[in-house]
Amino acid sequence: MKIGVVSDTHGYFDPHLALRLDGVTEILHAGDVGPQQLLDQFSTIAPVRAVRGNIDAGSLGLPPTLTRRYGSVEIHMMHELPKSQSVLSDWARAAPLAGKQAERCNQFLRSFPEECRVVVFGHTHEPCLEVLAGKLFFNPGSAGRKRFSLPRCCGLLEISPEGMRATMLSLERYNEDLPGDVWVPLGGP
Repeated sequence: MKIGVVSDTHGYFDPHLALRLDGVTEILHAGDVGPQQLLDQFSTIAPVRAVRGNIDAGSLGLPPTLTRRYGSVEIHMMHELPKSQSVLSDWARAAPLAGKQAERCNQFLRSFPEECRVVVFGHTHEPCLEVLAGKLFFNPGSAGRKRFSLPRCCGLLEISPEGMRATMLSLERYNEDLPGDVWVPLGGP
């Protein structure tokens, strides 16, 4: 199963998205969508599920979080993590943690549903693929117009009985590298 992952479109539907997300079963949008017509454009590719970002109008009726199950994989989606993305990356790269760092990390992990295997988020516009305690944290970056000095991209999550592969897909050519693929086996954390 292939799932498209996007965030921070800010009302802009990049023409490359239709090609990049061709063949996906569903699209997950991690907030800062823009107007309803953007969700309508995504729905021409595949059914879309979205959460409310900090710029999204309440009239869109988007929930602040959303949990979806795809086979044995539960995905929790939100716009902004309860800790900064840089702290998440530090924890993932420094594991195993000890002392206060370990307790803060465990408290962060308990903020997600117990069955959750993937956390999809946005807000920072910075692509992120990190695995922490068996959970994949996936920020597809910004698919909207160029802002800051960050690459414009979206993501693809492929789920099979053996595991999950998360991939970043560039929407433009940049000198910067996107995070590489991440493979997470489903046999355990």
